[in-house]
Amino acid sequence: MPTETLRGRRRELAELDRLLADVRGGRSRVLVLRGEAGAGKTALLDHLSSAAPGPAVRAAGVESETEIAYAGLQQLCSPLMGHLDRLPEPQREAMAVGFGLASGPAPDALLVGLAVLSLFAEAASDEPLLCVVDDAQWLDRMSEVILTFVARRLDAESVALVFAARSPGDERLLTGLPEMRVAGLPDADARALLETVLPGPIDERVRDRIVAETQGNPLALLELPRGLTPAELAFGFGGPGPGPVAGRLDQDFQRRIAELPAETRTLLVAAALEPVGDVPLLWRALERLGVPPGAAGPAEAAGLIELGARVRFRHPLVRSASWRSTDAAALRVVHRALADVLDPHQEPDRRAWHLAHAAAGPDAAVADELERSADRALSRGGRAAAAAFLERAAELSPDPKPRATRTLAAARAHFLAGAPARVPELLAAAEIGPLDPLGQAGVERLRAQAAFWLNHGRDAARALVAAARRLEELDLPAARETYLSALGAALHTGRLGDGDARLVAEAARAVAPGDDPAGLLLTGLTTWVLDGFPASVEPLTRALAALDARENLGLVWIGVPVAHELFDDQAWNRLTAQAAGFARETGIRSMLPAMLTFRAGALVLAGRLDEASELVGEADTLGRATGLVAQPSGPLNLLAYRGAERQALDLMEPIERDALAREEGRLVALAGHNKAVLYNGLGRYPEALHVARQTIAYEDLGFWHWGLIELIEAAARSGSAAEAAEAAERLRERTGPAGTNWATGIQSLADALAGPPTRTERYFREAIELLPADRLSVMVARARLLFGEWLRRENRRAEARSELRIAYESFSSMGAAGFAERAGRELTATGETVRKRGTSAREELTPQESQIARLAVAGRTNPEIGAVLFLSPRTVEWHLRKVFAKLGITSRRELAGALA
Repeated sequence: MPTETLRGRRRELAELDRLLADVRGGRSRVLVLRGEAGAGKTALLDHLSSAAPGPAVRAAGVESETEIAYAGLQQLCSPLMGHLDRLPEPQREAMAVGFGLASGPAPDALLVGLAVLSLFAEAASDEPLLCVVDDAQWLDRMSEVILTFVARRLDAESVALVFAARSPGDERLLTGLPEMRVAGLPDADARALLETVLPGPIDERVRDRIVAETQGNPLALLELPRGLTPAELAFGFGGPGPGPVAGRLDQDFQRRIAELPAETRTLLVAAALEPVGDVPLLWRALERLGVPPGAAGPAEAAGLIELGARVRFRHPLVRSASWRSTDAAALRVVHRALADVLDPHQEPDRRAWHLAHAAAGPDAAVADELERSADRALSRGGRAAAAAFLERAAELSPDPKPRATRTLAAARAHFLAGAPARVPELLAAAEIGPLDPLGQAGVERLRAQAAFWLNHGRDAARALVAAARRLEELDLPAARETYLSALGAALHTGRLGDGDARLVAEAARAVAPGDDPAGLLLTGLTTWVLDGFPASVEPLTRALAALDARENLGLVWIGVPVAHELFDDQAWNRLTAQAAGFARETGIRSMLPAMLTFRAGALVLAGRLDEASELVGEADTLGRATGLVAQPSGPLNLLAYRGAERQALDLMEPIERDALAREEGRLVALAGHNKAVLYNGLGRYPEALHVARQTIAYEDLGFWHWGLIELIEAAARSGSAAEAAEAAERLRERTGPAGTNWATGIQSLADALAGPPTRTERYFREAIELLPADRLSVMVARARLLFGEWLRRENRRAEARSELRIAYESFSSMGAAGFAERAGRELTATGETVRKRGTSAREELTPQESQIARLAVAGRTNPEIGAVLFLSPRTVEWHLRKVFAKLGITSRRELAGALA
C-alpha cells in the first residue's frame, strides 16, 4: 500500500519517523508492531522500508517453516552475507555451520546470536541498516530466540530492527522489547477507506455497521466488500455477528480463491507451500503438475499474488487460506512436486520436509531422510528442528522398532531444546514400540528429568531413582549420574520431602562408587545424608578438588552448595569463575543464566556488588530472551546486602509462595536466609531472629549454617543470649570438622557474640584476621561492624570509631547500603560526624561501563570485549568514549590510572 494511502496513521508514522531519525543519528532502535491480522502492520513496514536511510533487508515468518531451524534468520541475513568475512573466526564459523554453509560441531545459539549482532554492525558501518521481520509469530524458535537476543544488545550500531507480530497471539513472543500497538482506524478514516472499494451507493446505516463490525481493520475494510452486491453488503457479509476479523478474512479469501480456475488454485497452493519465493523453482514444480504459466493471470488480476523477481502474496492470510482450502490429497501432490524439483544436495532438509508431507502413509525411505535431516539440524544447534524431523520420521516408520527409537530421540531433542512439556506424550508413544532394556531405562530417566524440570518437587526424585535402578545393570556411569540427580532433587525438596533424601541415599549407596567427579559427589552426598556432616567432609573435599567446571559444567549446580557446606571459599570462587567464563566463552545458552547467577553470589560475598549486579542483569536478559529462568539466589543476595527492602520482599514473597506450592524446600531456606540478612543489615533484629529460626528448622545443604550465623547475630542483638550461645555450639559441629579459615573465622565471630565476655575482644580480632579479606570482604566488614558496636558499648569510643569507620567506608564503597547506614548510625553515636561519601566520576560509571573499562585495562580489544559481553565492537567503542568523558581522559593508556 503506498504511503499516501495510510489513512489514520499519524501517530504510528510519527513514531516510525522518530525511529529512523535516531538511526540516522547513530543509535540503534528496536520496535515490535503488534496488532490483529489486517490491522496494517505490513503497510507500516512498507512505509518504513521506503523511507530507510540506507540498505533495508526483510524477512517474514512462514507458518509451514516454523520447525526448520534458522529459516527466518537465514532469510534476513542472506543479503548481508558479503560482510561475513569481516567477523571474528569463531562467529563466522558458528554462522556458517548454523546456516548449513559449512560442517562442524553444533554451534550454540548465543555464539550465532553474537555473529548476527556483529554482521548487523558490519553492514551498518557505512550507512544505517534497516532490518524488518514480518509475521514474527511464525518465526522458527531458533530465529526468534536469536533475534530477541540481538534486539536486546543493539545500542550504537545505527541499526533499526522492527518486527510485526499478530495479536492476539503468544504475548511472550519478543517479550520485553519496545512495542507499538496497531489498532483499527478511527471511524472517519475507516469510512473514507471503505468508500474506495464499495461497488456503489449503500445505506449510511449499513456503511456504519460495516465499519463497526470490522472495528476499523484496514484489510477487512478493503477485502470483505469485494465481489459483493449492495444487497449482500446490507446483511453484514452474510453473518449475524462480527466474529474474529482474522477468521472472517480467512473465510473471505478462501471464498475468493474457490472462485478461481482449478489450475490457478493449484498455483496458489504451490506458491504458499514454497516459502522462499523462488519463482524459477515454482515454475518447475508447476510444470510437473501440468499447470501452464497463464494460470497466474486470474490470481494476479484478483490482487491475491504478485509474480515478479520473487513470489509475494497480498497478505499472509492469502497464503494460509490457499493451503487451508485445499484437501489433504491435493496438498500431498503439490508437496511431492516441490520435493521433486528441489536439489537433494543443496536443499536436503526442505526436500525431506516436502517428502514427509507428500507421504500418504508409512514410508521407510522418507523416514530415513528425515532422520538424516534431524542429524544435520542437531549439528547446527537446531534441537527444536531436530525434534520436529524425528517426530515426523517416527510417524512414517513402518517398522515398530525404529519408530520407537525415533520417538524417544524426538523426546530427548525436545527436552534439550527447552520444551519438557512435550516429553511425556512422546515417551508414552515410545514405550508402545519395542525398546531394548537400555531404551526403556532411557525413557524412565528422560521422563524423570522432564518432571524435575517442570516441577522440582518430590515426584522428580522418586522417578529419577526408578530410572537409576534400571540403569544399574546397563550403564553404571549413567546410573550414578541419575542417582546424583535424584539426590540433588531430594535435597532441593528439603524440608518438604518427608525423608526422601535418606531413601535416595540408601538406594545410591548400593551402587559401586565411581572415581569421576559425579561418582565422588554421589559418595560424599550419600555420606552427608546417611552418616552426618563430619563423615562427609573428606569425600566431599575430594569431590570438589576433582571438579573442574570447564569439564563438568553440568555438575556446578550441586558443586556450589557443597562448597558452601564445607566453608570452602576457594572452591566456591574457582568453580563459579570457571563456570561463568566457560559458559560465556562457549556460548552454552542453556547453562549461562544459572552460571552467571552462581558467580554473582560469590561476587556479593567478595564485596563486588556492582559486578554482581551486572551479572544478575545479564542473566535476567538472557533468561527473558531464551525462556530459561535463572536461579533466584544471586538477585536475592544482592538485594539483601543492598538493604533494598521493598524490592527484596517483592521478590522473596512469590518465591516462598511458589516454593511451598511446588514442594521446593530449599528455596524456602534461600528466601528465609536472605530475609534475615536484610533485617540484620537494617538493624531490625527481632524480625531477623524470627525468620532465622524458621530457616534453620531444617538442615538444608549449604544453607543451614548460613541461617545459624544470622540467628546468632540477631539473637545476641535482641537480648536472647542463651539462644545465641546454643546456636554457636550447633555451628561448631560444622566449623570444627570443616577447618577452613572461613569456618574458623565464622566460629570466632559467633563466639565473640555468644561466648564468654572475657574472650569477646580476642574472638573478634581472630575473626577479622582469619576471614579471607579478598573472597569474603563482606563478612570481614560485618565482623568489624560488630566489633565496633561492642567497643562502643564498652565505652571505648576511640577504638570503636576506628573499627566503625572502616566498616562504614567498606560497606559504602561496596554499595551495601543497609549495613552502611547501620554502621553510620553507630559511628554517629561515638560522637563522630558522618559525611556521606561524595560521588566520584568512577562511581558515576554504569555497571556495564565499569565492566568494559576493566576489560580494556586488561588489554582486551573491542571485538574481544564485545565477545565477552555479547555486544558489537561499535557499541563497546561508544561506551568507552562515554567512560573517557566521565573520567576526564582521552585514551586507553590513561584508564588504569583513572580507575585506580
